[in-house]
Amino acid sequence: MLWIKIKPCDLGFLPELLSEHDLRPAASQLADNYRHGGGWNPQKGFVFRKENYSLKYPGDPVMYPLARSMLRDELLLFYSYAYLCIVQLDGTFEVARVD
Repeated sequence: MLWIKIKPCDLGFLPELLSEHDLRPAASQLADNYRHGGGWNPQKGFVFRKENYSLKYPGDPVMYPLARSMLRDELLLFYSYAYLCIVQLDGTFEVARVD
């Protein structure tokens, strides 16, 4: 996977937790490979705008991705405060902290 990013330390161990060789979706891989951090636990309430990749939680400022990558058909967007958004082809998405 190719990660577009600002600086290497922004992503921490995230690139090591996901593999193109593992045929499972990103959320399933993170559920197993990120156990020490609590696994993949999506948070509700976010609004994602596909046209500019912005992410907004009520009461918080709008965030724009620091890094992005593709895992097969899933778009992975990494934001400030260690938020990861996994976007499916149909536009559905999940957001969780991966810090």
